[in-house]
Amino acid sequence: MEKKLHNFLDSNLLNKYLVGESDITETAEVEFFIAKYPEASEAYRKLQDNLEIIAKVGAVDIPNHILSDILTSLDASNETKVIQLVQNRRTPWYSIAASAAAVLFAVTSFMLYQKNQNLNDENNVVIDEIFDLRSDIEKNNSKLYDLSKELLKLNNPDARKYVITGNDRAKDLKTVAYINSVEKTSMIDVITLPQLPAEQHYQIWAELEDRMVNLGILDESDRKLKQIPYMEDALALSIKISKKGDVANENNTEVAEISLKDK
Repeated sequence: MEKKLHNFLDSNLLNKYLVGESDITETAEVEFFIAKYPEASEAYRKLQDNLEIIAKVGAVDIPNHILSDILTSLDASNETKVIQLVQNRRTPWYSIAASAAAVLFAVTSFMLYQKNQNLNDENNVVIDEIFDLRSDIEKNNSKLYDLSKELLKLNNPDARKYVITGNDRAKDLKTVAYINSVEKTSMIDVITLPQLPAEQHYQIWAELEDRMVNLGILDESDRKLKQIPYMEDALALSIKISKKGDVANENNTEVAEISLKDK
């Protein structure tokens, strides 16, 4: 049996098994010897260690004599026979090339995977930005559409324009009212409103023959065309200062007025 073990260790079966070139019969034989004989198991372990060392050495540009020096050192430091990778009929570099190729393939695959992930992340960001851009475009188009409708109302020949300026109490006040008696619409454009104390605000009123009607609050921050109620028989529009929460006309201070019957 020692002779069989010796013949096995001298054969090339462990090398073939290690690099995956053994057939089914040879694989079974190698696994039998490794499982049954500690010498075979130890030789296989050392062969794995040697291959790992050789693969690492082969990964850089070094002199050719390094491989033989490593194997000689391993033989001198251990009584157990080390299976040489160098065979009469084979060059030892096929194992190095296979290991180096495997490492290179793994590294390259990982790098490509990382690049692909980065590209996917960038694509997702671009897609999100495109959707946001489309949403902004749709919102802007909607605003432009609304603005165009407002401009059509302003340019309507039936719409009349009334510039309302402030009196001595509010010299910088300026607003523009657009009233269309055909379509029964009224709008006001706040241009400038002098700043008021925190407890006060501006209100716009319509003057009728028998009463005053509150049409809403004007605010400097609301500097755009604003729809206000249309009053059929209004004689004039006026802007007044009142205390917040006070809806009584008697306590208000008038700062601007314009007649609607002049045009």
